[in-house]
Amino acid sequence: MKNVRNFCIIAHIDHGKSTLADRLIQSCGAISDREFRDQVLDSMDIERERGITIKSNTITLPYTAQDGQLYELNLIDTPGHVDFSHEVRRSLMSCEGALLLVDASQGVEAQTVANLYLALEYDLELLPVINKIDLPSADVERAQEEIDSDLGLDPFEAVQVSAKTGQGVDQLLEAIVHKLPSPKGDPAEPTQALIFDAEYDPYRGVIMLCRVLNGELRVGQNIRLMHTERDYEIEELGRIMIERRPEKKLPTGSVGYVIAGVKNISDINVGDTITDQERPAHQPIPGYREAKPVVFSSIYPVTSDDYEDLAKALDKLKLNDAALTFDKDSSTALGFGFRCGFLGLLHLDVVQERLEREYDLSLVLSAPSVQYKVKMADGELRTIDNPSLYPEATKVDHVEEPFIKASVMVPERYLGAVMELCMERRGENTQFRYLSAERVELTCEMPLAEVLYDFYDKLKTVTQGYGSFDYEMTDYRSTDLVKVDILVNGDRVDALSQLVHRDKARPRAMKYCERLAETIPRQQFKIAIQGAIGGQIIARTTINAFRKDVTAKCYGGDITRKRKLLEKQREGKKRMKMVGAIEIPQEAFVSVLRSDK
Repeated sequence: MKNVRNFCIIAHIDHGKSTLADRLIQSCGAISDREFRDQVLDSMDIERERGITIKSNTITLPYTAQDGQLYELNLIDTPGHVDFSHEVRRSLMSCEGALLLVDASQGVEAQTVANLYLALEYDLELLPVINKIDLPSADVERAQEEIDSDLGLDPFEAVQVSAKTGQGVDQLLEAIVHKLPSPKGDPAEPTQALIFDAEYDPYRGVIMLCRVLNGELRVGQNIRLMHTERDYEIEELGRIMIERRPEKKLPTGSVGYVIAGVKNISDINVGDTITDQERPAHQPIPGYREAKPVVFSSIYPVTSDDYEDLAKALDKLKLNDAALTFDKDSSTALGFGFRCGFLGLLHLDVVQERLEREYDLSLVLSAPSVQYKVKMADGELRTIDNPSLYPEATKVDHVEEPFIKASVMVPERYLGAVMELCMERRGENTQFRYLSAERVELTCEMPLAEVLYDFYDKLKTVTQGYGSFDYEMTDYRSTDLVKVDILVNGDRVDALSQLVHRDKARPRAMKYCERLAETIPRQQFKIAIQGAIGGQIIARTTINAFRKDVTAKCYGGDITRKRKLLEKQREGKKRMKMVGAIEIPQEAFVSVLRSDK
């Protein structure tokens, strides 16, 4: 065990975690140059296209140190975006140490600080690493100052590397071996192994990725999952190099995969503890926390025949993405679907794309919303995240919405534009502190609902890409919430209802009405598209009717003949409007709901 090192790489988004993982893999000779490709651990197409890590990925690397000893390095590459912090939390539970990466040109950023506190929560040994020292804009001294002042770590311990060129990677490997601790565990204790991830294989069933804390796992062993109390026999286990490499057993302190013929996805919970059936552990491994979703949206299949496929796809995705939650839902306009909870908008976007790509589904998503606490007039307290469940305004005493503490780090020259953006989004208690001569951290409290739509995009626009954003949930505060309904020809379309602050209700309703007017086909009669709060209309657009010139055949004679024909046409249009049903095409929902993604 003394020659095993379990560590992960944590950092703000785009600080070079995956590139550094590539260099470490190459330096240890775990992959030949012929098989190598950039972002070698990122297996999903979406990750490679967007250049972000979505899933934590693990790999075992053999490393011969300068003292001649052979070490086993279990590396976990983690995501950097705040929406995937649940992945980072699970990875940290499986490690004794972490490399905290700081970009030499950007310095310490919001998510760097958040990840530092996460790592300290699990009592990990931290090794600071300054990356991108080959850039012309790199300022290593400033990065060292920020590591000292903002993170409270020893700046002279920081290893300076360039993950792109490979400079300093050998020194980093030596630092990993000598400065990060080996696993602590007792091989004589009953087996305890933490399931920190899982994936579904159509031929082998569920493949569990686990970290053995005490005892050992071996082929043929009868195991028990402590949370679900299900018993299985281990068919295969081993380490994850680039491919899965089978072995006879996984000793204490090691990280690997286990296949035990688990066919039913609901039998597995990520964060569960594997123990021996005959000699079980006294208690499961503590420290695992369920993810708390903050953004909610309903997912419907475009064709109702795909409902069963969507249910199976969500089950399999939930296994691979433990932060996703879902319940059955239905809508008059869109049929049966699922109400899903996500950790943020990027998480929602990625889940939708994975469902469409990996499971070949066509989907429609409702507008994202947050959880509101509604105090009824009779004293009952309800938690509501779906506009269709919102009670009548007369029965509501008051509503509370979730607030966040937003932390934005920007170069000083963009401070005015960022403050204006925060004020526009109902930000309050704005404070700022100077991290260095030209870098400012701005903190303010704002409603989570205001961040949902396009706050992150707007922030990147006004700061020319230099702004970094992180947030944490604080509390619930009273708000003036209204339910905006969209009416087409007088009929309410339930899939487009939304809960918004009263000040934002009219612009949001106007936007929806205009989008629908662009996509709903014209009829023989005028169609009114309206936004309403209760019985009060707050926005309206009209789709004009197709007109036939009925007076064209009147080439002479009295004006009353033309008037008589026009009156007759008007009556026909009115009758048509009363009986005419408007078919809202699927593209209309897609265009309206995607406009706010």
